[in-house]
Amino acid sequence: MKLAVTVWEQRVSPVFDSARTLLIAKVKHQKIQSVSYHPFNPRQEGGVAWELSELGIEVLICGAISKNDAFLIEAASIRLIPFIAGDADRILGRYAEGRPIIPHFLMPGCKGNRPNVL
Repeated sequence: MKLAVTVWEQRVSPVFDSARTLLIAKVKHQKIQSVSYHPFNPRQEGGVAWELSELGIEVLICGAISKNDAFLIEAASIRLIPFIAGDADRILGRYAEGRPIIPHFLMPGCKGNRPNVL
């Protein structure tokens, strides 16, 4: 599985629209096989869903995201886990191991298994 986390420094970027870097991880048998960083512009021409699909991303973990962006990403068959906050490496490791990241890493003020998108 290939997953991406929108990052700012070592944390999940709080707002999807302002993310400029993707941490991309390949996960196999609940272990992280490789990690790389990829420049990212969620407002680029051609669309974010297209770019994520081209990179082979199957799961995207991010902070706050608009309804429109969420719809486009999910319409591209990418599993979206929004409204996540915290240390990107800890979140990535926990997810790779098959351990839940919700509710432990949900952004403050978010509740439930799937918070409403903006």
